[in-house]
Order: sequence, then C-alpha cells, then structure tokens
Amino acid sequence: MVQETVVFKCEDALQMKAVAMLIQKASSFKSTIYLTRDGRRANAKSLLGVMSLGIENGVGIDINADGVDAQEAVDELVSYLNNPKVS
Repeated sequence: MVQETVVFKCEDALQMKAVAMLIQKASSFKSTIYLTRDGRRANAKSLLGVMSLGIENGVGIDINADGVDAQEAVDELVSYLNNPKVS
C-alpha cells in the first residue's frame, strides 16, 4: 500500500471540473484508490464518494492506493492535486 497526503490547490471556479478530472485519472489505474479527509474515506473512482468528501481549495487529502500500479497512481494524483489543470 502506498499513502501520501496532499493539499488540494484549485481556484473556486474550477473545483467541480478538477474533482471530475481527479476521478477520471484515478479510474485509469488498476489499483484500488481511496481518498480520506477528516476521517471520512471514499473510493477515488466514485463521483458520489469523492463529492461526499467536500474537497475544496486548501484542504488536506490522504491518498491511499493498493495494487500493481499503486505508486504510479499516487504520484500522478498528488501531482494533479498540487496543480489541477482543467481544460
């Protein structure tokens, strides 16, 4: 299992698109990926689950991944959450 904590950095106007992109990125990996905020955990591949965390600018999020591409998944999600680029 691979775990890392990151602070979500995104403008308010782009937060919903950034969360949607996060889910899309997480879904591209084979590993099981969970996000945790304030003791609440959600599957990073589930829109409703991630939305229930109330992710917003400046919030700390723990990313946990377990599987064949866990390290790659965590690295990519941490990189994305540090600088979400929404096109």
